Amino acid sequence: MISKQKDTTQNYVNRRTFIKQGFSILGVASLTPSFSYTIVNHLSSPAPNVSDFTFSSAFDAANAIRKGLFSSVELTKHILARIEKYNPTLNAIVTLLEEEAIDKARAADKMLAEGKTLGQLHGVPITIKDAFGIKGVKTTAGAPFLSNHLPKEDAIVVSRLRKAGAIILGHTNVPFLLGDFQSFNEIFGRTNNPWNLERTPGGSTGGGAAALAAGLSYLSLGSDIGGSIRVPAHFCGVYGHKPTLNVVPLRGHIPPVPGTPPQPPPYLPVAGPLARSAIDLKMVLEIVGGTDVENAIAYRWTLPPARKKRLSDYRIGYILDDPNCPVSSDVKEVLHATIERLHKAGLTLEEGWPEGVDPKKQYHAYLFLLNSVFAFDLKDDKVEEMREQAKNQDGSTAAIRALAWTAPHKYFQAANSDRMTARAIWRRYFQTHDVFLLPTAFVSAFPHDPKPWSERILQTPEGSRKYDDMLFWISFATLTGNPATTAPIGITREGLPVGIQILGPYLEDATPIDVAGKMAEVTGGFRTPEGYQ
Repeated sequence: MISKQKDTTQNYVNRRTFIKQGFSILGVASLTPSFSYTIVNHLSSPAPNVSDFTFSSAFDAANAIRKGLFSSVELTKHILARIEKYNPTLNAIVTLLEEEAIDKARAADKMLAEGKTLGQLHGVPITIKDAFGIKGVKTTAGAPFLSNHLPKEDAIVVSRLRKAGAIILGHTNVPFLLGDFQSFNEIFGRTNNPWNLERTPGGSTGGGAAALAAGLSYLSLGSDIGGSIRVPAHFCGVYGHKPTLNVVPLRGHIPPVPGTPPQPPPYLPVAGPLARSAIDLKMVLEIVGGTDVENAIAYRWTLPPARKKRLSDYRIGYILDDPNCPVSSDVKEVLHATIERLHKAGLTLEEGWPEGVDPKKQYHAYLFLLNSVFAFDLKDDKVEEMREQAKNQDGSTAAIRALAWTAPHKYFQAANSDRMTARAIWRRYFQTHDVFLLPTAFVSAFPHDPKPWSERILQTPEGSRKYDDMLFWISFATLTGNPATTAPIGITREGLPVGIQILGPYLEDATPIDVAGKMAEVTGGFRTPEGYQ
C-alpha cells in the first residue's frame, strides 16, 4: 500500500464561502429556482453531514459538491477514513493513492471556486480494478510477475474518468490474471465479502464490488468476460453493467500482458461500471463509452435512449431456471418473489426462453470461444496430450477446453458462426420484447475456497455442484455481445444478496440499465450490509 500523506490541508475552500461562490460560479441568471432555494436554505441551516452521503449515488455526491453542500476534500477524507476503518478486514482496495486523492480533491475544489468544472464526476472519489493501468501506479492484474509494473500512461477508460472529474482512490483486488470467481492473489491476498467475511465477493471485480457495498467508493470500474462484473455485483448486492461488445475501449487493460503485440478486436471481453444505483451505470457508460483514438477520426458512438418511459410499458421476458444449470432453491426464492412483485406492480411478463434459443448450444459455443482466448496457456510439449483429451467429446468443460486449444481453425470459425447466429436470434427477439430477465448465478456468495479450480465443489441446499457451472447464466450476454445489467433484488435466507440479470438489445445499453433503475421502486434496490452504516 502507498504510504499515507500527512494531513496539511488547512486552506481549502470552506463551506460557507463555497456556497456563496456558487452564484458567481454558474451566474445568478442560470440558477433554477430549486437550486437557488437549496443554496440559500443551506446558508442559514446547519451544515449537512457528509456522512449522510456515504451510500448515496455518485450522481448525488457530484451534485452535492457542485451545490456547495460539502467540498471534494471533505468527501474524499470521509471515504479515506472509512477505508482506514473497514478495509483491513475486507482487503478490497489494495493500492491506495491517499496523498494523490487529497491533492486532486483540493484541486477540484479550487477549480469549482473559480467557476470551472471538469465534468459529471467532479470531485467524486472512485476506485479502479487492478487490471486497468493508472499512470505511474503499480498495476498487476494479480500476477506476481507484474508486481513492479508501472504503466507509462492511463488506460483509456481511466483517462476518461479523470477528465470527467473523478478522484482516483486506487486499485481494487482481483484474482490472478482475472481468472476466477474469487478475488485472491499471491501479491495482495484475499478479499472478503462485507455481507459475510467468510464468503467471497466474487471475481474478478470482487474488490470493486466489496468496496462499493461497504461504502469505500462511489463507483468502481471493472471488466467482464466470464461474469466478472455481474457475479461480484450479484454476490455483494450492488449494480453492475456489462456493456455491448466494443462500446468501451479496452486499451490499457491487462490481459493482454504489457508488451504483447497488438491484438485483434476482442470478441468476448468488455469493460464496464459497478455502482450502488442504476443512474450511475448510465452516467459512467456515457463517460467511458466511445471508440478509441485511432477510430474516432471516422466515427462516433452515442448511447441510444431507453426504449420506454415507465416500467409497466416495457415488454419483458424471463426465465428463472433451466435443467442445464438448476438454480439453488434459496436464490430461486428471491427471484420468484421479484417476479411476483413485478406482476403485482402491473407488469405483464412472458416466461420461457425466446424462440430459437438453444441454451445448451449457445453455452457450449461460449465455452469453446472462451477457452480459445486462453489457448496461449498450452505448452508445446502438452499439445499431443491435449489432443487425446479432445477426443473425449462428452460435453464436459475439460473436453471443450481441450478441443478449443487443439482443434483446426475451422472449429473456431464454426463456433464464431454460432456466436453470430445467436446474436441474430436475440436481435429478432428484441424486435418484440425490450429486455429478458434471468439469474446472474445459480448460487449466492459462496465460502472462500483455496483449492485448485478443478477440485472445487459448490454446495447448495440441493447438493454439490461443479464450479464450472458458474459460467452458465452469464454466457448468453457474453456470447452475443449484448448488454446485461445485474440489479440487486433481495436477500436469501442466509442473509446474502441476490441480483437479477437484465439482458438487453444489442447497442441499446440504456434500456436494461433503465429497467434496473425502475425495478428498484419495486424491489428496494441497494441495501447497506450490516455493520457498515
